[in-house]
Amino acid sequence: MTEADEAVGKALNKAYRFLALRARSEKELRDKLREKGIPEQVIHQVIEKLAELQYLDDGAFAGQWARNLAVNRLYGNRRIEISLREKGILPGAIDRAIEEARLELSEKAAVEKLIQKKIGRRKSTETDIREKHRLYQWLVGRGFPADVIFERLKDL
Repeated sequence: MTEADEAVGKALNKAYRFLALRARSEKELRDKLREKGIPEQVIHQVIEKLAELQYLDDGAFAGQWARNLAVNRLYGNRRIEISLREKGILPGAIDRAIEEARLELSEKAAVEKLIQKKIGRRKSTETDIREKHRLYQWLVGRGFPADVIFERLKDL
């Protein structure tokens, strides 16, 4: 076995360990391998091998990540889009991933769940202006559009 083959083998093992922890995008895996001081040409070979073995698929990763953020963490589309962009996912794949995730739980339904979670425990049914403002700010921070938030808050 040559020195180059050995370097690729070691890098491949590191990549397998990273992927065993959680699914990653190609960009994330490249960045992780760079952090470990692995040369670019070795990283390129590792990425090709993993894609060939179907361990790296940015489209599938984007779908899983978007679903997790939309359904489990109850984030809005903007926050999901930002997260996927940071992970190196292309805009077309981002749009498809968000669309698929929203088939399971719409933004309106997510806002409804979050509001119920926040105010559902209270005995009082009245919600004052300051509390609505805090709720609005919190929901905007989670990536929801203003119109969806206002639509739900006006019902309180």
